[in-house]
Amino acid sequence: MLHWLPNVVAAVILLQTLYFKFSASPESVYIFTTINAEPGGRIGSGVVELIAAVLLLWPRFAWAGAGLALGTMMGAILTHLTILGIEVQGDSGLLFTLAMVVAGASAWVLFRDRHTAAAFQHSLRRDHDDL
Repeated sequence: MLHWLPNVVAAVILLQTLYFKFSASPESVYIFTTINAEPGGRIGSGVVELIAAVLLLWPRFAWAGAGLALGTMMGAILTHLTILGIEVQGDSGLLFTLAMVVAGASAWVLFRDRHTAAAFQHSLRRDHDDL
């Protein structure tokens, strides 16, 4: 059970934030307007996070979801550090903290499942060589 804890934590956080992105909540609109990416960035990042969450919960492709989530969260963290600030509209740094938790959990999954990712890559190469 503990093996899947980082996957579940990252996926649950990603999935719960989708409501705010897809419903155009004022905080989400504010964030993406501030970084000049409203509405495409808000909706696009929501789609990417949905895919990452699904992959994190699919054992064979959890590593891919973790990589996608980690990349997305690094962008969010960098945006907080350079444009938005740690605290956004009085949230006491909650969004930044959630991004850090997802990034940490995803990094752990990516490290833990590195052999699965390598085996998948090897099978793709083998399949390509057979063509």
